[in-house]
Amino acid sequence: MKNAIVAGLVLLFSLNINAQDSKKSEDIKSIKSMCGCFEVAFNFAETFQYSKDENYKPSKTKYDYGLEWVELLEDTPNKLVLQHLLIVSDTMIVKHWRQDWEFENTKFYDFYKDKTWKFKTLTKNQVKGQWTQRVYQVDDSPRYEGSATWLHVDGRNFWTNTTDAPLPRREHTIRTDYNVLKRTNIHEITKEGWIHNQDNEKLVRDDSGKDMLLAKEKGFDVYKKVDNAKCVAAQNYWKKYAAMWKNVRAKWQTVFDQNKDLNLQTVVDNQPLFNHLFELKPTATKAETDKIIDSFVKK
Repeated sequence: MKNAIVAGLVLLFSLNINAQDSKKSEDIKSIKSMCGCFEVAFNFAETFQYSKDENYKPSKTKYDYGLEWVELLEDTPNKLVLQHLLIVSDTMIVKHWRQDWEFENTKFYDFYKDKTWKFKTLTKNQVKGQWTQRVYQVDDSPRYEGSATWLHVDGRNFWTNTTDAPLPRREHTIRTDYNVLKRTNIHEITKEGWIHNQDNEKLVRDDSGKDMLLAKEKGFDVYKKVDNAKCVAAQNYWKKYAAMWKNVRAKWQTVFDQNKDLNLQTVVDNQPLFNHLFELKPTATKAETDKIIDSFVKK
């Protein structure tokens, strides 16, 4: 009788492990399906305004289109790194945003405000079975990150998380009346590609951390998969610049590995970080990129 109970428990444990492995494999498949060549439709609209200023002007509704290559840079059982490259023309490629996915990560940099991120940790139980998505700027400096569970139900495959972020590039040059974008991000895989669905809040955060809601925003970015041959120009660009940007990522990792609050300069020598890095040749050394990044990290 005792042997039968032990055998039953062993079987149950084995079935649970197999189910977890199967679930994780589905997660990885979903994340990897965001790689490749995509025609992208970007849509943003300010939906509700809460300002008491009668002269308040909402952002104009934005529709934009582009062709984007998403390169898989890192592929390990617990971490996947996806680099977006925007194709303006065959001769003009823009290194776009990057998203890293890490399984059961416990270390986070939460955006606070004004180029400041607060370091925090969660317990293993709090992130069990979850994936952290980290999103980076075009210069590989941090933007936002959050942890959640990929869901595979009713024929749908999606991941949802709410987290604070800096102003997006489409806003930071035209808006100074808010300083935090609280983002609810939904990444959903579709038959045609994937969708980045967003429900955002534009917040004014004061020095005590108190928030005032200024407006809400809807974002709906549709990635439609097309033949990889359409993105050859981006693939060639990456072959040329991959080593230089690998050095940039490596330097940032040494910064993140300090596990402490992070505060960055907005400009150095009257130029933002991405300008300094984008001006470099693909043969730039690690010492060169390290020096540039060091100049932006406040001690």
